[in-house]
Amino acid sequence: MNEPEHRSEAAPQGRPPGHDAPNPLQDVAANASATARYLADIQRVVRDTERHLATLTDETSVHLRGTHLEGDRFWHAKNRARPVEKALRKVLKDAKTLAADLEAAAYSRRAFDENCANTVKERKEKELEKQRKKNPQQIPPMPAAPPGLHHKRESGYASPVSNIHDLRGRESA
Repeated sequence: MNEPEHRSEAAPQGRPPGHDAPNPLQDVAANASATARYLADIQRVVRDTERHLATLTDETSVHLRGTHLEGDRFWHAKNRARPVEKALRKVLKDAKTLAADLEAAAYSRRAFDENCANTVKERKEKELEKQRKKNPQQIPPMPAAPPGLHHKRESGYASPVSNIHDLRGRESA
């Protein structure tokens, strides 16, 4: 697979001026497989954190709703707990979204490499087509199938529906 050309002068390296230390993620960013592995590792950590957050949310809810003060009606503790529960639910939802987005980023990175490889092939094919149109005698088109092979009628699912039932000349069975 052809690697895309990287132009270091066109894109900033993300380093502060005067800082010449190599970026440890530069090699990971350059390889789609390494990027996928790295994002999968981060996703495992996020999923583990997600489980801990779910447990914390449940335990916090139980504690907050069980805290009754003198003079409280039965709904006061529940109403006081709502803002905290809502914030914890939001954090849990964000963790789930982050895990899903990490997976999508890994797929996007691999698709980028495939797109780069396909673009090079398509450009070569277009260039050949342009040359064929300009000089049709010099560059013969590639034959689709070698001559001399006879195409046998296909049977099964690939055959037309009319061949499925042999009606022997009749219009209906």
